[in-house]
Amino acid sequence: MLDETTHYRLLKLLQDNPELTQRALAEAMGVSLGKTNYCLKALVEKGLIKAANFRSNPNKKNYAYLLTPKGIEEKARITLHFLKRKQEEYAALQAEIERLHREVSQMDITPAQVTDGTQE
Repeated sequence: MLDETTHYRLLKLLQDNPELTQRALAEAMGVSLGKTNYCLKALVEKGLIKAANFRSNPNKKNYAYLLTPKGIEEKARITLHFLKRKQEEYAALQAEIERLHREVSQMDITPAQVTDGTQE
C-alpha cells in the first residue's frame, strides 16, 4: 500500500526531477530501492506517471518518469489534503504552546528558571 505521504513526496520529486533514477529517488526519499520500484510500478498502474526512455541517451535503461495529466491532478489533490493536515497539526501545536505558557505563568517560576534549572 502506498501511503499518502510517500505518494506525495514521490510525485513531487518526479514532477521536479523526471530524470532521477530509481536509486536517486530511493536515496532522496530515504527508502529502499525495492520500495521505490514498488511505488513507481503502482503509480504507473494507476496511470499517474509514465516511464519513457531518454531518446538521446545511449543507455536505454535510463528512464524519465513523467506525470500524466491524471498524475498532475492527483498531486494537486494530495497537496491540498497534505496542506490541510499540516495546518491542523500546526494549529494544535499552537494551542498546546499557549496552554503551556498559561501553565508556566501560573507557577511561581520564570521560563528562564525552568531553562537553566534554578527553580528556587
